[in-house]
Amino acid sequence: MNEHDEPKPPEGSDPENSGSGQFNQRIEHAPVTARVPERVARGVFSTGVIIIDGPYEFVLDFVMGLAQPRQVVARVILTPVVVEQFIHAIRENVAKYEARFGKIPEIPRPPTPPRTPTIQEIYDDLKMTDDTLAGAYANAVMMAHGTSEFTFDFITRFFPTAAVAARVFLAAPQVPKMMESLAVSLNRYKQRMEAGRQQQQHRPPQEPPLSHPPMGPGPV
Repeated sequence: MNEHDEPKPPEGSDPENSGSGQFNQRIEHAPVTARVPERVARGVFSTGVIIIDGPYEFVLDFVMGLAQPRQVVARVILTPVVVEQFIHAIRENVAKYEARFGKIPEIPRPPTPPRTPTIQEIYDDLKMTDDTLAGAYANAVMMAHGTSEFTFDFITRFFPTAAVAARVFLAAPQVPKMMESLAVSLNRYKQRMEAGRQQQQHRPPQEPPLSHPPMGPGPV
């Protein structure tokens, strides 16, 4: 395994020993340390991303569309909290990029199809290997950019060593589009959660079960 950064010793440890043979310890990772496994070090190039927001997580399917059939080259799973942080980080990095290289050109939008395909129809036309199908969970993201592309390192931060779970390259014009799609998906997720909370608040309280007199001997 190659190193992305030299790992730092754990900080903020809080050991607790209950005397029952169990040992609990709180660990805080340094946010920018991660190892890069050889299998992900080369990274994959993507021409677009499909975002699916579920009840507990977001799935980002990075697609290579330059050849047929189109292929999902990386699948990354993020929590809603990480997605919100990811959007802010992309916005900051796009601003830095444009301050240095100029405004990112917009991608020409393809003609609108006569009928919007369903999600099932989209995935029927995509190729996905068994290794990609399960995806890679990440709870941190690091990014960098050159003159024409952005690099995203999706990191799994678990003790004792954080590791890059997926490395994806995107052309610069694709990045604002991904940020916009993420923002739309996150807003839809928040609206769904808020609707669920309101429904829970307006649900009438359940009646307590009727009490019955204790069973005992009765007339025969």
